[in-house]
Amino acid sequence: MSQFKRHTITAALPYTNGPVHIGHLAGVYVPSDIYARYLRSRKKDVLFVCGSDEHGVAITLRARKEGVTPQEIVDKYHALIRDSFHDFGISFDIYSRTSAPVHHETSAEIFRNLYEQGAFIEIESEQYYDEEAGQFLADRYIIGTCPNCGFDNAYGDQCEKCGTSLSPSELISPRSALSGAQPVKKTTRHWYLPMDEYENWLRQWILEGHKEWKANVYGQCKSWLDNGLQPRAMTRDLDWGVKVPVEGAEGKVLYVWFDAPIGYISATKEWADKNGKDWKPYWQDEETRLIHFIGKDNIVFHCIIFPSILKATGEYILPDNVPANEFLNLEGNKISTSKNWAVWLHEYLEEFPGKQDVLRYALAANMPESKDNDFTWKDFQSRNNNELVAILGNFINRSLVLTSKYFDGIIPERGDMFDMDTEVCDALGEAPQKISSALDQFRFREGLNALMDLARAGNKFLAETEPWKEIKNNPDRVKTIMNISLQIAANLCILGEPFLPYSMEKLRKMLNLPEYSWEDAGSIGLLPAGHQLGKSELMFEKIEDKAIEAQIAKLEATRTMNEQEQTANELTPLKGQIVFDDFMKLDMRVGTIREAEKMPKSKKLLKLRVDTGIDQRTILSGIAEHFEPADLIGRQVTVLANLAPRKMMGIESQGMVLMAEDPEGKLHFINPDKGDVTEGSTIS
Repeated sequence: MSQFKRHTITAALPYTNGPVHIGHLAGVYVPSDIYARYLRSRKKDVLFVCGSDEHGVAITLRARKEGVTPQEIVDKYHALIRDSFHDFGISFDIYSRTSAPVHHETSAEIFRNLYEQGAFIEIESEQYYDEEAGQFLADRYIIGTCPNCGFDNAYGDQCEKCGTSLSPSELISPRSALSGAQPVKKTTRHWYLPMDEYENWLRQWILEGHKEWKANVYGQCKSWLDNGLQPRAMTRDLDWGVKVPVEGAEGKVLYVWFDAPIGYISATKEWADKNGKDWKPYWQDEETRLIHFIGKDNIVFHCIIFPSILKATGEYILPDNVPANEFLNLEGNKISTSKNWAVWLHEYLEEFPGKQDVLRYALAANMPESKDNDFTWKDFQSRNNNELVAILGNFINRSLVLTSKYFDGIIPERGDMFDMDTEVCDALGEAPQKISSALDQFRFREGLNALMDLARAGNKFLAETEPWKEIKNNPDRVKTIMNISLQIAANLCILGEPFLPYSMEKLRKMLNLPEYSWEDAGSIGLLPAGHQLGKSELMFEKIEDKAIEAQIAKLEATRTMNEQEQTANELTPLKGQIVFDDFMKLDMRVGTIREAEKMPKSKKLLKLRVDTGIDQRTILSGIAEHFEPADLIGRQVTVLANLAPRKMMGIESQGMVLMAEDPEGKLHFINPDKGDVTEGSTIS
């Protein structure tokens, strides 16, 4: 790291068709913020960049569904996401957006320069076109039956039910999501980046030059390269996005994965303009280290496609590392925005005010660095109560309270160590390097554990030296004990700031601590004797069962709703069409059940005597497992009166009582609302 003059840190641009949830935080924003804060504490030149990704098909679909414009959608969620990040303490130097003019200008300029260099190839192909809507259809605009599971609302790129990746041509009975019409194939032209031409360079750059990358990142890149790269379209037939800036490209925009990563560059330009800086060193100087923080679903875009674009320009530096995380699940299930199975950041901030660091801690401690991990509300509560409160908070509180009680809140002189074990001083001296080593290698869980080990060492030190017992007989010894304890607290304040910024700011005020940097940590002399402490207060508070039970109940309500919706989607599909003459052959009439009894030797059949107004007839109905005979007497029903008689168990059934079966298999009579329709009335 020492060879770099500056550090450009990017966090994946959140997509503005919904809020941010804990999966996003654990995968991208908590680790990137910890890293940026750590580097700043080491007095490095750091630029931490992010912004809203506001283009793409999903946004246009949402806008159409809600009856608003795409701009209204992105304005709504950009503000929500930006404010949530700010309130949560994510310390971006700039949070921009891809709908900003500077972004459109930057993306268009890079595309145009590549076009003029001959970096693209033009390919004509047949793609689906909606003649009623008058536009080509992106994959997400095409809906049809999944060839894998039969789900009839699968998208052209993926089936949301079974998860199978699809292409529009694989769908059965494809239809347009815009008009519902059957699309036709129509020729269109697009500009492709010939990824196959970059394959050998990528192999050398990644597989030979970056073997230190995380195994999940390196492995996914190797898999893509081993399978061979193909040209990839950098334009789309849409009207929402960055317009393709070349002649003959009317009605086309840049592919969202071409323009979105360029958002890091355009955001840097915006930051530089606002702060009187030069943006170029952060993207075009070889002495700048570029780090992309992303989730594993974005590895191919940040490690293969975007670097190829940057390489093609010949002007930009390439990422030195891409520490992608795996996914965070929620209570044993995959987080799903469409099913509302998530813990949304803005809702958390409302329901747990002042507890930003509790969530940061829980997510950092359970970060999915090498495999998918699971967030549970019980673990969240345990992390707070048993670690933040009982370990870190307890040590800080005891150190400050005892100093206030014995020495009026003034740091006492530290004398000789007497016969005290110096293990705690060794732990203090080693902590900065242990945490640095972990963070330098993007092992955030390890770094957090090393921080908590220092707090554990402090608690052990107080428990073993027992200043509350020593104060009467050996006050000089207690002075040394409390001095050392407060030096540990000061070090925790410096080393803990990247992980727990709000809590460490509170601790800084309680210690009345001067501005120290990371390089000062490890010292036993941060607080001089005679230094006046500030007002003491509890660092953390216990989270009660009631608050956790409310969150679990909230999720259970969501689960129930999802199950009901899934059941509704599993209704028996419509049968084939009939003509009107077929319908007119049916003689359906209102009847009243006069008698009802169970059929001997049958679990399912009831024998009904039904008054049709014209006659009374016997009808056998397979409803015995759903109704008691006595409850049916006098009930009006709908009878298919001209159904040919059928003999069952020696009795002729003269018609059929019509029933509705819900998705759970429960039967319901189809009958008049209030039973006031005359028997024999026809249904038409």
